[in-house]
Amino acid sequence: MSVRSDLTKRKLFEATLRLADSKGLIGLTVDEIAAEAGVAKGTVYYNFGSKDGLVDALLRYGVDQLAGRLRTGARAEDPVVALESLVDSSLEFIREHRGFSQILVSEMWRTPGQWQETLTLLREEIISIVRELLHRIDEAGRLPEGVRIPTAAAGLFGTLLVVALDWQVFQPERSRSEVRDSIMLLARGLAREVGTHPS
Repeated sequence: MSVRSDLTKRKLFEATLRLADSKGLIGLTVDEIAAEAGVAKGTVYYNFGSKDGLVDALLRYGVDQLAGRLRTGARAEDPVVALESLVDSSLEFIREHRGFSQILVSEMWRTPGQWQETLTLLREEIISIVRELLHRIDEAGRLPEGVRIPTAAAGLFGTLLVVALDWQVFQPERSRSEVRDSIMLLARGLAREVGTHPS
């Protein structure tokens, strides 16, 4: 793929995000996306085939970026420290890409949704990263008895998205560290401190 093609796709992605932030995805037209990106309408069809193809690629691209942030954040040796880093990485991504995150929240749980199949696969990719980290916490003996890891991973992911967007839309004056610490108050209920044991 050429550098020029990459730049064109990035322009189309960013234009779609800007428009979706104010209008949502469903009502967007190829004409609007092309005009916002400053390219010919045919460029959208050449690169993606259709508006749906563009949105599908946008969702995959955005989740790939988010997954990369989460994997980087989850590398710390101490799994609870890694969990905090994962939360912080998620908040940073959502602050930088609020429009994309709003699309995830609005479309991921829309049933049936136009991009449900794609979003189901992408949701699993993200949640699997959280799930693997919770397994690490469990293997370290720091997960309370009875916690169902698949449910906890899905719950943590949902909490992250909703709390982060609430922060960006309604409480932008709060610092990222404040929001991270609030989420960790909830998340630390999943993890015991080192040296503690169930009674």
